[in-house]
Amino acid sequence: MKEELGPTSAAGQAIDLPLDSHLHTNLSPDSDVPIDVYAAQAVERRIAELAITDHVDFLPDAPAYAFATFAERERVVREAAERWADQGVAIRFGVEITYDQRHEPEIREHLARHAYDYVIGSVHAYEDSPYHASRVAAWTAGKTVADIVAPYFDEVLRAIRSGLFDTIGHLDFVKRYLVPHVTPAQIAAAPELYEPLLQALVETGTALEVNTSGLRQAAGETYPAQPIVERYRVLGGTRVSAGSDAHRAEAFTMGLEAGYRVISAAGMSELAFRRGGSGVAVKLPQRFIPSERPAGAPT
Repeated sequence: MKEELGPTSAAGQAIDLPLDSHLHTNLSPDSDVPIDVYAAQAVERRIAELAITDHVDFLPDAPAYAFATFAERERVVREAAERWADQGVAIRFGVEITYDQRHEPEIREHLARHAYDYVIGSVHAYEDSPYHASRVAAWTAGKTVADIVAPYFDEVLRAIRSGLFDTIGHLDFVKRYLVPHVTPAQIAAAPELYEPLLQALVETGTALEVNTSGLRQAAGETYPAQPIVERYRVLGGTRVSAGSDAHRAEAFTMGLEAGYRVISAAGMSELAFRRGGSGVAVKLPQRFIPSERPAGAPT
């Protein structure tokens, strides 16, 4: 889906950060950014580590279905990692897989055959979705917020329960599709809708992504927003990641500083990032380390 840069773009590109774990290159159908463009910006902006997470879809009509082969994507990323290592930028080979329950067997088989450093599982809205721009207005009319978000949240829950992914990307990305028919404030007024998702993340050990693309889109807030991240922490969640979800060069690390602060405010001081099997955590810079934990949060 084409990226939007809206009026909230003032969040700006970040500097001096250890990681942007969600980036799309021209090996995704909705991006035109060569990988070296991100790497050069990383050197300039002192971003130590990048995860290239180009789209892979398994629904035949979806944009990233068979768009680029695993071999091509791996070659491009691994070669870039070699080119940029001496300049202080670590580049990891990741993927963002669109979860669709109908295609879970194919996703499972793909991940069994192919080794990635980092795997994001996300739910998107394509042509047959009730959230598609062509039908969302009529479909939402007269429904409660709970009924409106249920198809999306139910699919996210299945993605979590599948155990296939290191991280669940943009947990409530549905906010993007619903504006202006349902506002983020209306969804925030029903935080109980998130409880099954957050509990499943905790139970499965799957990381929650704080995705900052919402700050430059109509939602105007991260996916998910700070209160949801805080609730995840209260429930015992400790595994979080942060990514700009950039599809355009000017969106690289955009809003990521704010995303780190959301994580910090929830009482967490490190990012979960697998790095090809390694469980080593990425520490937040000292300026983000929280001085106080939210009430009721585990220590």
